[in-house]
Amino acid sequence: MSTASLNASIRTETGKGAARKLRQAGSVPAVIYGHGRESQSLTINARETDKLISKISAGSTVIELNIDGKISRTLIREIQRHPVRRSLTHLDFQELVVGETVSVLYTIVYVGVPEGVRLEGGLLDQIMHQLHIEVDAAAIPNHIDVDISALKLGKSLHVSDIVLAPGIKVLDDMGTTVCIVQAPKVAVEPIVEGAAEPEVIRKVKPDDVK
Repeated sequence: MSTASLNASIRTETGKGAARKLRQAGSVPAVIYGHGRESQSLTINARETDKLISKISAGSTVIELNIDGKISRTLIREIQRHPVRRSLTHLDFQELVVGETVSVLYTIVYVGVPEGVRLEGGLLDQIMHQLHIEVDAAAIPNHIDVDISALKLGKSLHVSDIVLAPGIKVLDDMGTTVCIVQAPKVAVEPIVEGAAEPEVIRKVKPDDVK
């Protein structure tokens, strides 16, 4: 599984006024929640957090949150930003508990080149880029590999065709199309009614000259 680290501190002051002061000081209010623990207010560094989010898949990377020296393994569940400035305004973290399952959106990595592309000149249309799964908090994968090398022209792959490791449950509709190999589109020149006939230019013969 992919992991990253982030520092946080317990926040005692709450409310809009306190949150506004935090943001002005370069911090972001946050909250951590999970099974068996009460929701706890936190504060995190805005620049450090924004830099981290830009480098990871925020919804599926395990964040080892260092809360005043105590490590909690978490997932980012919600990121709020200012509608105009796009600066961070709030984050929600869910603590992971071994033995409990969590639902996660995971990136699909297409493996191989489809037969319909290699041998038949087709084009691969990647319809799905993420797969919604449920998995034990201790066995979260880095990504989902989907082998498409045997896919022929005109054929499609569905969620039900994806082979996953034991213990992973798919939450998407099993009949949803993941990708398809399509025939390339051929451009056709439109025929315009009333278009002028092309002018035919021929070499002038001596007999034609008066």
